Amino acid sequence: MVQGRASDVEIAAVGRASPNARALALTMPRLILEARRVAASVIHGLHGRRRAGPGENFWQYRRFTWGEPAQAVDWRRSARDDHLYVREREWEAAHTVWIWPDRSPSMAFASALARENKLERTLVIAFALAEILVQGGERVGIPGLMRPTASRSVIEKMAEAVLHDPTERASLPPSFAPTLLSEIVVLSDLWSPLAEIGSLIAQLSATGAHGHLVQIVDPAEESFPYSGRVEFVEPEGVGSITAGRAETWRGDYQELVARHRAGIRAEAERRDWTFAVHRTDRPASELLLTLHSRMGDSAQLPAITLRHAPAGVGRRA
Repeated sequence: MVQGRASDVEIAAVGRASPNARALALTMPRLILEARRVAASVIHGLHGRRRAGPGENFWQYRRFTWGEPAQAVDWRRSARDDHLYVREREWEAAHTVWIWPDRSPSMAFASALARENKLERTLVIAFALAEILVQGGERVGIPGLMRPTASRSVIEKMAEAVLHDPTERASLPPSFAPTLLSEIVVLSDLWSPLAEIGSLIAQLSATGAHGHLVQIVDPAEESFPYSGRVEFVEPEGVGSITAGRAETWRGDYQELVARHRAGIRAEAERRDWTFAVHRTDRPASELLLTLHSRMGDSAQLPAITLRHAPAGVGRRA
């Protein structure tokens, strides 16, 4: 009886969901499978940030240092040769990584140059990155949506949190206070005003956290392949504009994109964050390898950009 009522509630919720939410729900199983495939393709050879410290798991043997207590010596290992050895354990201190997948209306854009829209690619990257991090001993959460977890079913937990979130989220994560030395990964098209992006970085950096900005873009948002009469529609309610000869806008458009990115890069460098650009026609594994290699070392690394750059959503008028 209870199960029947729960099913009715779920059916009613689906019925009330927006067309975009229903479409995402239908797509989610495919995105989860793709995320697992991508994670598996890059996880071989990747390891957690291991170092000596208090814990239960054996890490390595090292030479005994004069002045250490005698009980620290591993006598069984030391009996094999003429040196004394200490058995070190791996430091077990879970690291928290907050991942923000931008789900604002602009992320639904996909041109004919890409096989999936920006939202789908963003969720695949977010899920795959979470899978890799959890397997490396880290905890993963979504700001304002999911508390940090080290569960092996982290992908399912993230997918469920996204699907059951009734609010229309902004491009940038909500204000929150991560713990000291947490890391934040923002996956967004980052077409927000530069002042908002700078304010976000400053606020999160003030907590002692480090972060990584990843701009997810459709290839058309870089190359501006439009020509002739084209209507550009701003998907988040600002309006639309029609170009009589769109090709004449290409140079100015690309200059604006370059200027916007230079501003983001400068804000990132100022706070020791990293910055990368990922195009949806490139493999997701390419970004994951680059991003994972920089996590944990953001304070020592300059902002980076993977070569590949506000675009409107173009349609023939």
